[in-house]
Amino acid sequence: MTSSKQDIISTEQAIRSDVLQSAVHKARSYDWTWLYNGFRRSIAIILFFILWELLPRLGVVDEAFLPPFSKVLAAGYHLIVNGQFFVHLQASLLRSLSGFIIALATAIPLGFAIGWYRGFSDYLNPLLELLRNTSALAVLPVFMLFLGIGESSKIALIIFACVWPILLNTISAVRNVDPLLIKSARTLGLSDAKLFRKVILPAAVPTIFVGIRLAGTSCILVLVAAEMIGAKAGLGYLIIYSQYNFQIPEMFVGIISITAFGFAFNYLLLAVEKHFTAWNRTAG
Repeated sequence: MTSSKQDIISTEQAIRSDVLQSAVHKARSYDWTWLYNGFRRSIAIILFFILWELLPRLGVVDEAFLPPFSKVLAAGYHLIVNGQFFVHLQASLLRSLSGFIIALATAIPLGFAIGWYRGFSDYLNPLLELLRNTSALAVLPVFMLFLGIGESSKIALIIFACVWPILLNTISAVRNVDPLLIKSARTLGLSDAKLFRKVILPAAVPTIFVGIRLAGTSCILVLVAAEMIGAKAGLGYLIIYSQYNFQIPEMFVGIISITAFGFAFNYLLLAVEKHFTAWNRTAG
């Protein structure tokens, strides 16, 4: 009986030893290049945050105006724990995504119509040239007069800022489609609907996404300005409210959050662009 137990124990030990050796072998043979490359690309950011932590503590800059990064993280943790951070984040996400999606739904069809129908373009071009050079922040008081200081004026401002990059790039994309492609498609007898779907749209997608990513940047910039006036929640509101009350760590939490939001939004748009332009990379 004792011999049987010893055999079982020795067998279990042998299995554990084999598993451990296998794990060690896999760890040694695993390609860690991606980790090294990620660290190498991030080293400037890491050094930036290290300097942010050290300079106030060494007295190089006034800690009252630039608190150490650890204090900013502590303030962010406090905002997350008490739930205030998510209230501000939700408000900003709702405003920015609502304005951005409405701008997409408006600007892309209009851009295709203006780019494809020359007669339509001739009537609208003078108005477009006038409005495209108008700063979004300059018309903020106009939106506030007509729509009030509530959500409508903020979303309208984001729409106004996002429409122009998308619209202008869509027009340019349609007009710059290779004429030989269009002639070849017409020679093959494609109808206007199929010509648009199989030739115009695929050729225009890369340039349209340039405008979409520019609109994403404009969306974040205008969002901050809109939330600094007449808002009760939002990351922009968090920044200006904290600054007024000299809660500097909370102010930097808002700034970092806006930056992270813009960074994540840009990479999301890049991922969507890669999905819709996979044919282009395959062809290349």
